[in-house]
Amino acid sequence: MEISNTGNPGATYNSSGAISSKSKKNLGRVYVWEAPVRIFHWINAISIVLLMLTGIYIGNPFFSPTVPEEAYYSNIMNWVRYIHFFAAFAFTGNLIFRFYWAFKGNQYARPNPLKKNFWKQVVEATKYYLFLPNKKEHSPGHNKLAELTYLIFIGLGSIIMVLTGFYLYLEPQFASVPFEKVAFLFGGDSFSVRSFHHIVAWFFVVFIVIHLYMVIRDDWLNRNGTLSSIFTGYKIEEKHDHNDAGQKPEGEKSE
Repeated sequence: MEISNTGNPGATYNSSGAISSKSKKNLGRVYVWEAPVRIFHWINAISIVLLMLTGIYIGNPFFSPTVPEEAYYSNIMNWVRYIHFFAAFAFTGNLIFRFYWAFKGNQYARPNPLKKNFWKQVVEATKYYLFLPNKKEHSPGHNKLAELTYLIFIGLGSIIMVLTGFYLYLEPQFASVPFEKVAFLFGGDSFSVRSFHHIVAWFFVVFIVIHLYMVIRDDWLNRNGTLSSIFTGYKIEEKHDHNDAGQKPEGEKSE
């Protein structure tokens, strides 16, 4: 069965959501992910991996701090903490930039949960990923379920990690004064703040698994270059689609 897709006028999609053979002859490269979005993605990915690995060790060090060997082994926690702090500052600066680019970037850089039919399309996109009959709108950028997961994890989750992380980093120094309300918001003491920091960190692991599944599934079904697009910025879409996204901004070289 083939269905018309309201998000991609003129294209048809089969029941699994993949582009039909009738539309493939009209396909071409569409510029979706701008360079700042791609750079943010990879800085964010590397930072999260470093933060998770070092955070696991900080929470449960598996090397003894006092061993009858070279002094190098006694200093592992210092290096792990330095890497964790460096990655945390990179993560925070990167996040601030992404919030800015949500207003500056193209239409695919701006998730909008207040948009008409947003929540209905979240349900339809969920059906799509569960291989159920659906009426998911097509978009070269993120579908509504993906937008929602980014808002929850990359938006809200990142804010929680930054606030709790800097509180733990600065307490009990005077510099922690700007974060004095953090403890109140997250349970009232350092232990509660740490617990929130720890739990939300594991939610990021869940997000990564879901994110990889969604990307690989979309690339496999649609053959639209979803995986490569985070390197090149381009997806394979219908040539007549998407007015402002198909053009590279001035200053970026064509590929």
